[in-house]
Amino acid sequence: MALRRFAPPFLRQLAGDPLGLGRAAQSARSERLEARTRTADRVVQSICPYCAVGCGQKVYVKDEKVVQIEGDPDSPISRGRLCPKGSASEALVNSAMRETKVKYRRPGGTEWESLSLERATDMIAERVIEARAQTWEEETQNGEPLKRTLGIHFLGGATLDTEENYLIKKFFTAAGAVAIENQARI
Repeated sequence: MALRRFAPPFLRQLAGDPLGLGRAAQSARSERLEARTRTADRVVQSICPYCAVGCGQKVYVKDEKVVQIEGDPDSPISRGRLCPKGSASEALVNSAMRETKVKYRRPGGTEWESLSLERATDMIAERVIEARAQTWEEETQNGEPLKRTLGIHFLGGATLDTEENYLIKKFFTAAGAVAIENQARI
């Protein structure tokens, strides 16, 4: 057995694994390796963020850190498959270069400053509310009802699926916006 383990792979294939799918494909080092998916504390189902296809992902987490992301075989959309970008999304999550703050340059400013996501979200909400209040049109000059604002516009991204675009359309229509568009290509 030990001789077979150190024999070249093609000899191991000839000795009983002609397709090279089992023992013939293993080296002594690969026998000692353990899959990151096996050591995970939990698995979280997610959806790939790169496009509007919505491929299912299984996110493997150990000690509250993402250790692996793979395709979800239970997904009716992708059936366990991911494109190269989706397959590399673990690097997106764990990259040392990943931005964790929002970059903001004040009106008239020349320097960028870092804001927390919570602060940036609050600023956006305040500005939407203020723009709606300042540009609200209740009725025309003839008294016909308008109930709209031309101060809020929305352009959705290509990663949004049909359901997300539907909800966005409903939300902004309810807010009185009339300029609502998306980049959906799928």
